[in-house]
Amino acid sequence: MPTKLSAGLLVYRSPGQNADIEVILVHPGGPFWARKDDGAWSIPKGEYLAGEDPLAAAIREFKEEIGIDPPQAEVLEIGTIKQPSGKKITVFAVEGDLDLGDFVSNTFPLEWPPKSGKVQEFPEVDRVEWMPLDRARTKLLKGQVPFLDLLEERLHGPG
Repeated sequence: MPTKLSAGLLVYRSPGQNADIEVILVHPGGPFWARKDDGAWSIPKGEYLAGEDPLAAAIREFKEEIGIDPPQAEVLEIGTIKQPSGKKITVFAVEGDLDLGDFVSNTFPLEWPPKSGKVQEFPEVDRVEWMPLDRARTKLLKGQVPFLDLLEERLHGPG
């Protein structure tokens, strides 16, 4: 079975001289994630096929999950990390300041409650927030936390 590939776009901003970098994270929608918070958030991302451009996929997924175009700025390739599930995630970063007040996520169908025969639509993302890196490390899925360290390294150098 081929390895699943996923690409994400980590949008970041630096709100002030002495302020921590902030990043945009998304909380997955649907009933499974409704009561989960710490360790449940994600970098906006999604799967793509081998041969597809990962950056194009990351931009597409960002727009689908948040309903907002990402900033038009220099793109940094942060890296690729194999997740505990075996999926390989490639993350890119771009600096910009977006207003998240009007975000609109795409939806997905799900039989809910299970085995009820009733199919409902749920948003792929139910919340999106700017988070300082310390808070993001607590909220982000464990396998994605290293991307925050890689972002800091790219922006400020090792250590």
